[in-house]
Amino acid sequence: MTAVFCVCSLKLVWMKQVYLEKFYNFNPVTGRQKRAAEPDSFKAKLREMQHFFGLEESGDVDPQTIAAMRRARCGLSDVEPFRRMMRWTNRTLTYRISRLGSKLTAAQVRTAFRQAWKLWAQAVPLKFRRQRRSDADIVISFNNKDHEDGSPFDGEGGILAHAFFPGSGIGGDVHFDDEEAWTTTNAKGCNLLAVPVHEFGHSLGLPHSSDPGAIMFPAYNFGMHNVLQLSFQDVKDIQEIYGMVSSDTKQNS
Repeated sequence: MTAVFCVCSLKLVWMKQVYLEKFYNFNPVTGRQKRAAEPDSFKAKLREMQHFFGLEESGDVDPQTIAAMRRARCGLSDVEPFRRMMRWTNRTLTYRISRLGSKLTAAQVRTAFRQAWKLWAQAVPLKFRRQRRSDADIVISFNNKDHEDGSPFDGEGGILAHAFFPGSGIGGDVHFDDEEAWTTTNAKGCNLLAVPVHEFGHSLGLPHSSDPGAIMFPAYNFGMHNVLQLSFQDVKDIQEIYGMVSSDTKQNS
């Protein structure tokens, strides 16, 4: 029993530290002052995470904090490395599906992505068109483990997808973990509508939101009892970047 407890405890310590390193820029102290400084710096970062998730800011790893860390989520950081607004300048954006996943048909994937883009198109004066040519603005793919972008996937559970902010090269691209149990129905698994809507928000320039009701909250919400829609905060944030949809745009969409 002692051995099992030790293994579980070490795994928990590793999980919480890696989580804060990846999503909250926690840098463990090294050298002589490690023992004195690290507990304070760790607690400060833990409070930052707890604040973002709307938890009690105790600085302690309580059950609620562990539960939040174990939720399926996006692979992007929750803290903004910069404040500069990133946006696309063209009003019609093209996207290409370069690699399909192994869980769903091509038709299912295309339909889910089209529906996800439509939610954003209803909020801002942008149009999204799928194309087969390699020069698309946004390239979408399903990948496994290390896929040579500096952010390897972790297998089933944990991080389900990640995206890149607008820009040249890999900018705007979206990657999904092919090892997840993707579904387009109410069945148990990872819903291929809720996740793309979130990731496409990053492709358009949105960071994570601390509003638990927002699409851009870092942990995905798979509840399908309600129709998936952008929250007031999602709409406000995206319209700050691209403006509002005019009546003419609605008529021509």
